[in-house]
Amino acid sequence: MPSRSSSHDSGCDWDPDLRRVVLESVDSHEPADAREARSRRRVLEALATLARPFDEDADPVHVTGSAVVAGRRGTVLHRHKRLHRWLQPGGHVEAGEPPWQAALREAREETGLALSHPGGEPRLLHVDVHHAAKGHEHLDLRYLLLAGDGEPAPADGESPHVRWFDWDEAEELADDALAGALSVAERQPEVISLRSASP
Repeated sequence: MPSRSSSHDSGCDWDPDLRRVVLESVDSHEPADAREARSRRRVLEALATLARPFDEDADPVHVTGSAVVAGRRGTVLHRHKRLHRWLQPGGHVEAGEPPWQAALREAREETGLALSHPGGEPRLLHVDVHHAAKGHEHLDLRYLLLAGDGEPAPADGESPHVRWFDWDEAEELADDALAGALSVAERQPEVISLRSASP
């Protein structure tokens, strides 16, 4: 079993400042519902105890980054190749990469869209903890990303099933893990503005 230790583990390849910044971000985040409150507590506990919380190879429990993509056309979901479910884009964090950058990188790869954090600043939108493949537990930090009106064009090797959904349609497809994030995203000022500008 991978070793667990305090955040002061001298063998850690990850920037301790990154752990602190992420921990503070999650600690100050206001959960939207009971599921998210449980997830937030679990993430805080893991960030305080795991030696390398951002490294998928160090422990089955690790941080991932994902995105709710919003635009005038609604939100973009992709049909996961292995899970066969429509999900928000996202994935594992690479060495030295903050989760908000992982969310942006993964979302660009999986959608092919030009995306940006609102105002150029990452915004933690939602937190969810769920079981994943290979016995992993993902501590998923979700960020809001804004997109233009382009048509998705995922990179080679990514799921080809990617498209825009209007918000109501996305919510109908969403499981419990995604529904909370969509609900929070819809209440963001940028998304309200985009929805009011929709044709």
